[in-house]
Amino acid sequence: MENSRAPRAQVVSLSLKDFRNFERLDLEFPDAGMALVGENGQGKTNLLEALSYLGLMRSVRGARDADVARFGSAGFFIDARVCAPDAQQISIGFERASRRKRARRDGVVVERLSDALGALPTVLFSPADVEIVAGNAAARRRFLDIMLALASRGYLQALQQYRGALERRNAALREASRGGPALRAIEVWELPLAEHGARLVRARRAWVKQVSERFGERCAAIGERGSVELRYATTVEANAESVEGSLADALAAKRGSDLRHGLTQTGPHRDDLTLLLDGRELRTFGSAGQQRTAAIALRTLEAETLREARGASPVFLFDDPFAELDARRATRVLSLLRDVAGGLGQTVLAVPRDTDIPRELTDLPRRRVADGTVVE
Repeated sequence: MENSRAPRAQVVSLSLKDFRNFERLDLEFPDAGMALVGENGQGKTNLLEALSYLGLMRSVRGARDADVARFGSAGFFIDARVCAPDAQQISIGFERASRRKRARRDGVVVERLSDALGALPTVLFSPADVEIVAGNAAARRRFLDIMLALASRGYLQALQQYRGALERRNAALREASRGGPALRAIEVWELPLAEHGARLVRARRAWVKQVSERFGERCAAIGERGSVELRYATTVEANAESVEGSLADALAAKRGSDLRHGLTQTGPHRDDLTLLLDGRELRTFGSAGQQRTAAIALRTLEAETLREARGASPVFLFDDPFAELDARRATRVLSLLRDVAGGLGQTVLAVPRDTDIPRELTDLPRRRVADGTVVE
C-alpha cells in the first residue's frame, strides 16, 4: 500500500476528552491507518480535526477553542502517542473558564504553543479545500502561511513578528484618525513590517517558483486537460533590488491613504496566490471540477513540502474528498500521492458508507462512528 522505505509519521493511539461530540474516546491506530465509516454528523470529521489539532495547535476549521469543547464541558483534552520526527507523545488541553491552553511534548510542558507546531505533520484533504481556489485571497494566504510555517521555523517567526507589527501600526492609524499622536507612532512600525514582510514575500515567491511547474503536472495527472499555472501576486515590485526597500517605500507612499482608511493597505497580508487555467483565473472561470482538481493538486504539493522539511511523510487525513470525483480521478489522486509523498503513509479516511471507500483503500481496517463513539 505504501513505500515502506520512506520514513513516515504515524499515530499509534489517540485519547479524547470532551472534544466536539466525543465525551471520551480511546482509540488504537493500525500502522496503515483506518477507514472511519458513519453517517454525517456522527463525529468522523471531528476525529480528523482532533488529529490535525495535534499539528496545528488549533482547529483546522477555524473554530474557537471554546466552540471545540463539548457543550457544557469545562474544556477539552487531546493526547496521542505518535511516531514522528519531533515527538513520541503530544497532548494539549484547553480550560474554558480561564481560556488557557497548554501543550506537552514527550511529557514536557511547551512554553509557547508555536514551539509544538508541526510536531505531528498531517495533511487534510476535504471538500472544503475548494475554497482555497474559489474563495477570496485570504483563504489562499492562509494555505501558504500554514504550510510554510509548518515547514520552516524561520517563516513562522517572521509571520508572528509581522502580524504583531501590523496590529500595532493599524492601532496607531486608528488612534491618529481620532486625533491622537500621528506620524511617529505610525512610522515606527514600518521598519519591522518591511523587514519581516520581506522574509514572507521571499519565502512565498521561492515556494511558488519551486512548485509552479509541478502544479501544472499534478493537475494534468489528475485529469485536467487545460494549461494550469500558479503565480504569486504581490504588492512588492517584481524587479526591486531590495524587497525590504520596496516594502518600506510602499508603506511610506500609502501612509496618507492608510490614515484615511485606518488600516495598512500594502504588504504580504494583502498578497495573493493566483491560479490560472488557459490564462484565466480559476476562481472565476473554472468549473467546480476544475477547482477541485486544483485544490487537490495544492494539497499534494503541501504533502511533498512537509515531507521534504520534516524528513517523513505526513499522516494523510481524507474527509470524504473523493465524493465528487469519478473513480478514475480518485485512482489518479491516490497514485499521485504515492509517487510524490514517498509512499502514501498512514491514512485515515472518513466516508459515509463502505461503498464510498476507493478500491485502493479497501484494505484499510474499518471502524464505525456513531454519536461520538467508535467501534470495530
